[in-house]
Amino acid sequence: GLFIEFQEEAQDSFCNRWLSAIIIDPDKNNGKTTEALRLHLAEENIEARPLWKPMHLQPVFESSRYYGADNSETLFSQGLCLPSGSNLNEKDWERIETQILSFFNS
Repeated sequence: GLFIEFQEEAQDSFCNRWLSAIIIDPDKNNGKTTEALRLHLAEENIEARPLWKPMHLQPVFESSRYYGADNSETLFSQGLCLPSGSNLNEKDWERIETQILSFFNS
């Protein structure tokens, strides 16, 4: 099956999705990971990138104190930024969607 999540929008707001990021939980997707999807898309010349690495995991901050649970680590390990930009057209989005679906259906 396919189980992808988008980040929830804040109450009384509308996201313009200038950056399209998805969350893929391998436990809900037969072990399929964001990294495997990223590599699949790369084979089709579609660039996707992991979510930003949490600051407290950066080497320069490894000895610094941080506050919070493991939410940022989970987002980093399960999140993927899809191609974004005002120059993407309907055909581009259909191609991206087709490749995402083919990854999960393989």
